[in-house]
Amino acid sequence: MEKTTLINDIIRNRRSVFPPVYNDRKIDREIIEQILENANWAPTHAMTEPWRFKVLQGGALQRLSTYLGEWYVANTPADKFSEKKHEKMQKNPLRSACAIAIVMQRDEQARVPEWEEVAAVACAVQNMQLTCHAYGIGCFWSSPKAALEASEFLGLQEGEKCLGFLYMGYSDAPQVEGKREPIAEKVEWLED
Repeated sequence: MEKTTLINDIIRNRRSVFPPVYNDRKIDREIIEQILENANWAPTHAMTEPWRFKVLQGGALQRLSTYLGEWYVANTPADKFSEKKHEKMQKNPLRSACAIAIVMQRDEQARVPEWEEVAAVACAVQNMQLTCHAYGIGCFWSSPKAALEASEFLGLQEGEKCLGFLYMGYSDAPQVEGKREPIAEKVEWLED
């Protein structure tokens, strides 16, 4: 397949694949390292490279499950509490072969606005998602409030902020077809 066709296919066919459909197959460390290496090549204004990652596997996934469940119980008013959501938050890490905490390290000199640092991290995550898709791995970026407040759980340093977790796992579920409105409805050409 020629390169332009391959990249178009990867971009247009990538989908979020959710933990309930993951199977028990492990992800080789070398593949996880490749996913992270591709994240490292995201665009970054002023070369701040604000992305940081914490890889959770094995017992760390159980600790994440416990943290998310306890956080939800402690921070959800009784009238808003959903047993279904509580269960889902606890099960997502346990169904995953790997979870990666997506962390932004704010540039100490604040050479660029914070939104540009967030955008750079999002680009890194897109690289991760595309790489997962290319390897046949499902993934899902989850950013519940518990993740955004996971600094202590993750042992984050000053200036670091968690932007969510990328859950990853192989799946036997059929690929879902994507839908987008035509690009022509979203573009205005400004000429002459």
